[in-house]
Amino acid sequence: MSQPSGQTRPMQDLIERLDLEKLEENLFRGSSPQNGWQRVFGGLVIAQALMAAQRCVDPDRIVHSLHAYFMRPGDPSIPIVYQVERIRDGSSFTTRRVVAIQHGKAIFSMSASFQVEEPGFDHQVAIPDVPGPETLMGEAEFRAAFLAKAPDTVKKYWGRERPIEIRPTSLTHYLSREKLEPEAHIWVRASGLVPDDRHYQAAILAYLSDMTLLDTSLYAHGTSIFDPELQVASLDHAMWFHRPCLLDDWLLYTQDSPSAAGARGMTRGSIFTRDGRLVASVAQEGLIRKRAND
Repeated sequence: MSQPSGQTRPMQDLIERLDLEKLEENLFRGSSPQNGWQRVFGGLVIAQALMAAQRCVDPDRIVHSLHAYFMRPGDPSIPIVYQVERIRDGSSFTTRRVVAIQHGKAIFSMSASFQVEEPGFDHQVAIPDVPGPETLMGEAEFRAAFLAKAPDTVKKYWGRERPIEIRPTSLTHYLSREKLEPEAHIWVRASGLVPDDRHYQAAILAYLSDMTLLDTSLYAHGTSIFDPELQVASLDHAMWFHRPCLLDDWLLYTQDSPSAAGARGMTRGSIFTRDGRLVASVAQEGLIRKRAND
């Protein structure tokens, strides 16, 4: 299949994977890219589950929140089946529950709420004052400058093209064992064109919302998700969609981790447009456990 003008292969691949196959009423099937990873990226499962839920909701109702749990690692070698349960259809709000299934077992569950758009009170926090994305090192420059001496896990992460480009305002975390304040400011951008469709825009925003959160919970400990001595995995993920977003420019994903305890790290995130509109809020808790010595 040829790529549309201005489109990239990674973004086109993501869009195709969000176009789920309908198996039956309330039942859909999705696939994962074969990129060598041992488990499915959690953001893809969130995005596909949201697409499944949106297929079972009236088009005038837009997602405003989702709450999800990761229960088992996803197997990228086989499809994922998404089963949607129609919990409630009210006059203003609609609730759907989605269970993702592989090998006959649930690997993920999500509840999502949708609302008919209506006017109301409007306020938000201000966007942080950070360097703009054009002043920061791009991924190609980062690869050229640092990847030659980086561990294999870091090379693998940064060395392939992805549907979302990221530009952290600081690279210290990737290059040292320094213990840092548990906060991050990361510019993110779709690598290609996103459809002019609220369903795809919400799903791709959900996809990128799962990026870098676990890492931020490790800043204070001088380590990262690339440390082979760590076992890391997302446990739950919540997201609130405040305002529509076309995803046609850079977004600032600002994150902080207020707590790590009990082998779990908790991170909060806010996603702003370049002009300062708060479009989404995120919260996630992840497993951050030292592996037992052999």
